Amino acid sequence: MTQTVITTPEFIYTQAVQAGIQAGSDAVPTPMVVGTPTSILGSDIDFTKKTYFVPDGVCGFAWVKIRPNRGKFVAWLKSENIGRANSYEGGYDISVREFGQSLERKEAYAEAFAKVLRENGINAYACSRID
Repeated sequence: MTQTVITTPEFIYTQAVQAGIQAGSDAVPTPMVVGTPTSILGSDIDFTKKTYFVPDGVCGFAWVKIRPNRGKFVAWLKSENIGRANSYEGGYDISVREFGQSLERKEAYAEAFAKVLRENGINAYACSRID
């Protein structure tokens, strides 16, 4: 008996989102303390001044890039208004909107999302930048 494999764009996208949410939830960001340095170029914090503890670590952005900007999956994304064509770098970008400003959680999401796409024959990879 053969097993039917569902590979519609919607199913692939749903699987990728679920993998991303799981990976982002499982990520353990390195917390950071933000404060005023003791000197103008110092890397140590003056704890006599206001400090902030950021449990989700460094702030940033992450997205998944699909190249090339065509094919059945990208056409479906466009029809659903998911993501956007990147006119500067090329390809098609899907932003990670989950997990607030946590760069590490967003990166984990993007990596897992891109992995699901690659497993389904879609050329995709994770991108990120610190904010």
